[in-house]
Amino acid sequence: MNIFFKKKNNITFNKILSLLNVKNEFKIKNFLLNDIKTLNSSNNKDISFFNSSKYKNDLNKTKAKIIICNKIHLKLIPKKSIPLVVNNVLLSVSKVTNLFYPDAINDDLDHDVDFLNKKNNFINLSFGKNVLIGKRVKIGKNSSIGHNSIIETNVTIGNNCSIGSNVIIRKSIIGNNVNILDGAIIGKKGFGFFPTRDKNYRYPHIGAVIIGNDVEIGCNNTIDRGSLSNTVIGDNSFLDNQVHIAHNVKIGKNCVITGQVGFAGSSEIGNFVMIGGQAGISGHLKIGNNVQIGGGSGVVKSIPNNSKVMGYPAKDIRNFLKENK
Repeated sequence: MNIFFKKKNNITFNKILSLLNVKNEFKIKNFLLNDIKTLNSSNNKDISFFNSSKYKNDLNKTKAKIIICNKIHLKLIPKKSIPLVVNNVLLSVSKVTNLFYPDAINDDLDHDVDFLNKKNNFINLSFGKNVLIGKRVKIGKNSSIGHNSIIETNVTIGNNCSIGSNVIIRKSIIGNNVNILDGAIIGKKGFGFFPTRDKNYRYPHIGAVIIGNDVEIGCNNTIDRGSLSNTVIGDNSFLDNQVHIAHNVKIGKNCVITGQVGFAGSSEIGNFVMIGGQAGISGHLKIGNNVQIGGGSGVVKSIPNNSKVMGYPAKDIRNFLKENK
């Protein structure tokens, strides 16, 4: 169940075929689909998609009933699933997601917020002036919120958390002992769109931001919520100021991310990873455990465990130092 977005029910297979302008040449009767999900979270009543061989392992394990794909990947689709072949997979996924979740395409203001006051009955919560809070917000014991911050509807914040001033939190679940410094924006929609000759089509973002325990989020960080999956920050990871984390990024436990680092969408960062200032991590990569990435590096390929890299493109630090003596 998605607590942040209302889902339409009674979406039929025929309705999706009509939406994507696909002829009904399937030897199956019409049926109801429950939801659109990622390959690794789908069940036999869901629709998913496959657009890159990087996710072949997830494809082989998926339980999705319908999989949107292109002709190139048609032969890879498991026999237990029904392939739905389209010309543009991601644009088709955008349309189907919008069909299930029509309210997710925009990031309109939360009209249900109201001024926080002592009548809200949170336990030992201290707060500054002009704090706005939405409906069904949960805040644990002994937390604090600074001036002019907004906590939107259905957000959960754990015990002993410190939320700074001018912070906006939406579509997020936050653990215990978390510090979020001034100016951070957490849970906004990601930078997902598909350019065509006519216009840019925005991608609905129905995921959330999940922040573990004992995390620190620096000033002016921006953490985008996930598209279909969630954006995740693991326990005891610390982010310096002005870090940007795009949709679907997964950061492991005990990581240290210094200032002005940028993560492109859907990359996965292991545990005990250290990244120097102004480094950039491209999308859909896997960074292993105990990896160290030097400041100013440009990471364009996945990195195995226990590596130290630097430069652009990032390479083993010993080779980088030899080449730049």
